[in-house]
Amino acid sequence: MTAASPPEVLRAPLVVEFPFTRSLGPVQSAFLTGLREGTVLGVKTSDGTVMVPPVEYDPVTAEEIRELVEVGATGTVTTWAWNDRPRPQQPLDTPFAWVLVKLDGADTALLHALDAPGPDAVRTGMRVRVRWAAERTGAITDIACFEPYDGPAGGEAVPHDGDFADAVTGIVAEARLDYVYSPGRAQTAYIEALSERRTVGERCPSCHKVYVPPRGACPTCGVATTDRVEVGPAGTVTTYCIVNIKAKNLDIEVPYVYAHIALDGAGLALHGRIGGIPYDQVRMGLRVEPVWTEGGRYPDHYRPTGEPDADYDAYKELI
Repeated sequence: MTAASPPEVLRAPLVVEFPFTRSLGPVQSAFLTGLREGTVLGVKTSDGTVMVPPVEYDPVTAEEIRELVEVGATGTVTTWAWNDRPRPQQPLDTPFAWVLVKLDGADTALLHALDAPGPDAVRTGMRVRVRWAAERTGAITDIACFEPYDGPAGGEAVPHDGDFADAVTGIVAEARLDYVYSPGRAQTAYIEALSERRTVGERCPSCHKVYVPPRGACPTCGVATTDRVEVGPAGTVTTYCIVNIKAKNLDIEVPYVYAHIALDGAGLALHGRIGGIPYDQVRMGLRVEPVWTEGGRYPDHYRPTGEPDADYDAYKELI
């Protein structure tokens, strides 16, 4: 007898990304503009503590603070951790140490990377200095990294007015997570069924709710779900939102509607985009059906079926 081949393990790279634009107050504006100009600024609190990076409100009294000071570009490592596998977008593409550095004149430590040949070359208490980036734009990355330093220590913090020409007033904060996702048994069956233009969920043997997409277990009863149930293809809009901001890399004109859709036979709603109808005519109870593109492995969007709207009582438990 020949043993059956093991099922293919599905894997896919996924990116969760949320870059957002934020404006800067006078303290953060001065700090980032100073980095662009090769100057490290901190802020002095009411008790005389010099904080680098600077904050806008005293962590003890909560009072607004504006007293800027310039500190040195050299400092002392207070603690560290070795990173032997740098990830994309990290400061260095070769192994390095994450370090907390108390710059000369500062009372708090700044987190950044230290370029060192290996963990044996790093120690708490070692002296380091800023290595400035070749091109500086007004961001924390204007400090390319720290590097070992055996020169003299810097002096005390000195007052600074924080005035620079062409000050940085806003930044785009990048929030991104790259990872490889591998679905389990239940979601693999769900994905494979979608490629056949079918939607398959799993029913809980205890409460009998049909989960779409399936999760492999009922989150309410805590028991495994193995009974597969084909649902839909049509469903009912239970609630929705109108999207007015265009997402990066998404070729859909705004405004458009994103909705919760309870497919016929499902015990909870899934997400889907509504098309084929003006956005201001989408409503709760609207009956919709999936639209597949040529070669698509999942519905591109849902459109009205032309049926009468569903009664509220038919979907109120699925909102």
